[in-house]
Amino acid sequence: MIQLDQIKIDLPGAKANLVEVGGSFDLAGLRGNLEELTKETEKAGFWDDPEKAQTLLKKKKGLETKVEKYEKLETGFEDIEELIELAEEMEDEEEADAIVTSFAQLTKELEELKLDTLLDEKYDHNNAIISIHAGTGGVDAMDWAEMLLRMYTRWAEKRGYRVTMVDLQDDTEAGIKSATLIIEGENAYGYLRNEKGVHRLVRISPFNAAGKRQTSFAALEVMPEIEDDMSIDIDPEDLRIDTYRSSGAGGQHVNKTDSAIRITHLPTHIVVTCQNERSQHQNKEMAMKILMSRLMELKEQEHKENLKELKGDFSLITWGSQIRSYVFQPYTMVKDHRTGAEVGNVNAVMDGDIDYFINEKLKQK
Repeated sequence: MIQLDQIKIDLPGAKANLVEVGGSFDLAGLRGNLEELTKETEKAGFWDDPEKAQTLLKKKKGLETKVEKYEKLETGFEDIEELIELAEEMEDEEEADAIVTSFAQLTKELEELKLDTLLDEKYDHNNAIISIHAGTGGVDAMDWAEMLLRMYTRWAEKRGYRVTMVDLQDDTEAGIKSATLIIEGENAYGYLRNEKGVHRLVRISPFNAAGKRQTSFAALEVMPEIEDDMSIDIDPEDLRIDTYRSSGAGGQHVNKTDSAIRITHLPTHIVVTCQNERSQHQNKEMAMKILMSRLMELKEQEHKENLKELKGDFSLITWGSQIRSYVFQPYTMVKDHRTGAEVGNVNAVMDGDIDYFINEKLKQK
């Protein structure tokens, strides 16, 4: 049967690739760790410390997911082998077509599992904190920042990740000046960390009466959400904490109280704002969490142990070369300037289909 001939050629290679992937993330070690974690959850008093218990369960779930993905592929390729023999014996063309579809899906899932093995940096498994800032380009830039906010939100939702808006500074005319959100899910930071940088939009401006082509910029910051047990010591004297009235959409609660929080870390000039929680205390707690993530990232970049030695300034955006361009006119194309990856369907990309760009950048590793 012609449609199965190529699969019979490709199947041994796919199975060998799977074994290689299992070796790269130490499948035997993962199973051993999973067994130990399972025993921990069964101990008396496991829930005496709910926070510790939740952290352990999250780790256990991550290991289970990886092992389950491997075992599903292992079983799937074995089933394909048996089904090919059966379809050829029965000369069943309909079954042969189903095998082709199943093998294509298994191959896709194997590629995704291979990419997971590249997420091996220190914080790759963590949740991600992303901040979007409108840059040069006036109203178009603020509209562009809002388009990026929607794009990353849609991407996260398609992956089943939870998205929490922390801060949103909208503009009176259109778009947003900035936004900060937390994306919660396994390997969220690992997938998004390479999205950090300047994103460029080229289109006919809807805000220009002359219908001229406009180039706009927005910058994306991406940080790992730091676990509570990885918190760093911050001298209270290094902080300036301001309260102000929340702005933007939010119903009756907004603008009634000074619940929004702005924290400035004086040595580094890092500024964090939070206004989307219900109380000043909650906003302060969230802002401190984001501040610690930014300081931890800065420490990693500069290899400094003492916070007072840090010289970074997260309150400024330096417009350098963009990492990616999104062109709407005179043609449609999204191009990543680091990998050369291109996609012609710009509308699909803006709807959250950015895995191709994420994966190509990971493969460069």
